[in-house]
Amino acid sequence: MDGQAAGSQAMFEEVEWKDTDDGALLPPPHCSAQHNPLAPASCLQKQHGRLLSTLQRLEASSCMTGCRPLSAESEMDSGFIDQAGRKQRQGPKRRAASSPYIAPGAPSSSDTSQAGLGLDTAGRRQRRAETLKERAHTPNKEQLSKELGAGAAGGPAPLLSRKQWRNKQKNKRRQKNKFKVGAGQGQSTAALPLSELSGLLRARMEEQLQAARFRHINQQLYTSTSQEAAQLFQHDPEAFAIYHRGFAQQVGRWPENPVHRIIRYLQGRPASLVVADFGCGDCKIATSVKNKVHSFDLVALSPHVTVCDMAKVPLAAESVDVAVFCLALMGTNLQEILEEANRVLKPGGILKVAEVSSRFTDIQAFINAMTQLGFRIVSKELDNPFFWLLDFRKRGRPRPRARGALPGLALRPCRYKPR
Repeated sequence: MDGQAAGSQAMFEEVEWKDTDDGALLPPPHCSAQHNPLAPASCLQKQHGRLLSTLQRLEASSCMTGCRPLSAESEMDSGFIDQAGRKQRQGPKRRAASSPYIAPGAPSSSDTSQAGLGLDTAGRRQRRAETLKERAHTPNKEQLSKELGAGAAGGPAPLLSRKQWRNKQKNKRRQKNKFKVGAGQGQSTAALPLSELSGLLRARMEEQLQAARFRHINQQLYTSTSQEAAQLFQHDPEAFAIYHRGFAQQVGRWPENPVHRIIRYLQGRPASLVVADFGCGDCKIATSVKNKVHSFDLVALSPHVTVCDMAKVPLAAESVDVAVFCLALMGTNLQEILEEANRVLKPGGILKVAEVSSRFTDIQAFINAMTQLGFRIVSKELDNPFFWLLDFRKRGRPRPRARGALPGLALRPCRYKPR
């Protein structure tokens, strides 16, 4: 029993290892097979060899990572070798301050990873909040379709673009401010007395009725002859005032009124030239130049106007130097009206035409038709998107073959969007 106890004590007794000059660890000289009679000498040599190789690998890895090599004491603290040669680990983890790899007071790898994870999580949360905020202000395609209520009942609504959604919102605001007074000043009808509100609404309704009547009269003038148009205004003189007011509103939206171009042309010519203004309106040419101007129209809005049919003006043949049609080529008998202009013009006289550009289906066909009527093109300005300016010179009477209908003179009527 005493021998067995001594053998057991020698087997579990901790031995001290010594460092050599080359960094290797050697067992003490008294450590031999006699201290462990239960283990043969060959097993102990194998255990020592494995231990030495393990320590060398740990030393090499510590040098590569920049850490100081493990000491024998720290290595022995990490575990012990039993008689079977298996490495056993100690149970509880050591604190970071006692680790030979980490300096005291430095943050551990777990703390650093947790801190990095916290920063990453905070950044993700911030980006997520910004994304949700943007989505709250800008609806997606499904929300746009739901707000617009597009699509048939019970069917899927089509996906709409953001531009369509913005246009829809703009139309909603316009509809909301439809009956507001002074839209640019921010004054609404709710702040007005009931009497003023009713008066404003009545005036607005009358304006809409007059605009509708202007479109109706405009359609009649383009689809009837000059004789029928003269009879229309003779029976209803107020209709011409409504038409002229609506016409002035439409032209007032243009960047430039073509009548001003014609006035500048005449102001640069001799004042001795005689002018015939077909469809003069409010006689703006006659009141702006020093020339003698004959103003003709279907209704007299000024004392300078001579009321007549544009196809039969009370002028002698070859009595004027310049004939003007400023937005006045109306009626289905344009050939008769232009032949009348040829009759009153002197040889070599100028015919100035200013007309809405959208009315011309084929500008070259129109010029060819004017050639048949005895005119030659002098200049043309086709760069304006609202109106075109054409200058012709009279070179003779209309050709006999031009007595028939000329398809090039068929201009499109100015049609307005029905409301």
